[in-house]
Amino acid sequence: MTGRLSDEGVTALHGAGGELMGKFLAERILPLFRLRSAGPIGLDQLDDGAVVDLPPGRLVVTTDNHVVKPFLFPGGDIGKLAVCGTVNDLAVMGARPVALTLGLILEEGFPFSDLERVLRSAAGVLAELGVPLVAGDTKVMGRGELDRIAINTTGIGVAERVISDAGLRVGDAILVTGTVGDHGMALLAAREGFHLATGLASDVAPLWPLLAPALAPGGITAMKDPTRGGLAAALNEMARKAGVGIEIHEEAIPLRPEARALSELLGISPLEVACEGRAVLSVASDRADAVLSLLRDHPLGQDSQIIGEVIPAYPGRVILNTGIGGRRFLEMPLGDPVPRIC
Repeated sequence: MTGRLSDEGVTALHGAGGELMGKFLAERILPLFRLRSAGPIGLDQLDDGAVVDLPPGRLVVTTDNHVVKPFLFPGGDIGKLAVCGTVNDLAVMGARPVALTLGLILEEGFPFSDLERVLRSAAGVLAELGVPLVAGDTKVMGRGELDRIAINTTGIGVAERVISDAGLRVGDAILVTGTVGDHGMALLAAREGFHLATGLASDVAPLWPLLAPALAPGGITAMKDPTRGGLAAALNEMARKAGVGIEIHEEAIPLRPEARALSELLGISPLEVACEGRAVLSVASDRADAVLSLLRDHPLGQDSQIIGEVIPAYPGRVILNTGIGGRRFLEMPLGDPVPRIC
C-alpha cells in the first residue's frame, strides 16, 4: 500500500507535508545538522527561506543535482558527494562556503539506515568546513518511479577575489592537485562488480581547506574542478574560454597504478573520467613553485604536480606530449564515459 506507515523505510507520507513529515524532519534529518546559521533565520526555524549574514565580499552561488549510481561507493556516498561537489564549485572560484541547502528526492521504501548514512556523510563534511545547512526540502516518489535517491544542493560562498576558469595567461603553469580519474574508476569498478585487491576509492573531498592557503601568494589566474569529462574536459574548456593553448606532459600527470590498470583493461582514458576532490589551477610562472609547495603541505594535495603550461599556439586546444615521445591533441570528450558519475 503506497501510504502505509513504516519504521523501516520512507513512505509517500514522509514527503507529503503533514505531521509525519514534520516528525521525519525533526527526528531523522534536523538532528544530524547541528551547526546553526549565523543569520537570524536558519534551518531550525523551518521558515520558507533562510537569511544569512555575510561578511564583506562578493557573493557566489552554485547549485547541483546528484544521481550517482551506486549511491554507496568506495570512498564515499551520495551525501558526501553532494556536499563536496557544491562546495568545490565555490572553492575553485575562490569563494569560502558559508551556507548550503539540501533537497532530497526519495523512492518509497528507501531504508532509513541508508538515509541516515547518507545524511551523516553530508553533515560530516559541513561540520568539517564549519558551514551550516540553512534550508532543505524532501519529496517521496512511488516505488519504481525513481532509482532510490537524488539530491539537490545549492551553495553560497563569499570571495574577496572571484577566480574564473577563463583567466589563463600565456606563460602560466598548469597544476593539478592530485591523482586523476580515481572517482570515476572507483565508481565503475563498484558498479560492474570488479573486486580490486588494490582497493581503488573515490577521491571525493572538500577542496576549500586545500585551496584557501594556496590563494595567499597570489598568482592564481584560473581554477576548475575536473568533474564530468575529467581532466581532458576541464583543460579544453579553460583553453576555449581564454582563447589560449595548453600544453601538458603525460608523464607529469599523477595517476594511481590501479586506475591506470583498470582504464587499460576497459579501454577508457583516465584523463576523461571524473574527479571529485581535485582542482586544476593556472598560476603565474613566478608563483607556481610557491603555490605548489602550499598545496603539497595539505594531505589532499600531497600528489600535486605542475603538468604543463599555457602557450600562444593552438588557441582553444590542448596539446599532450605523450610518454613515448609523441605529440597529439587532447580532445574534448563527448561526455564522461562513465554515466551517472555524480
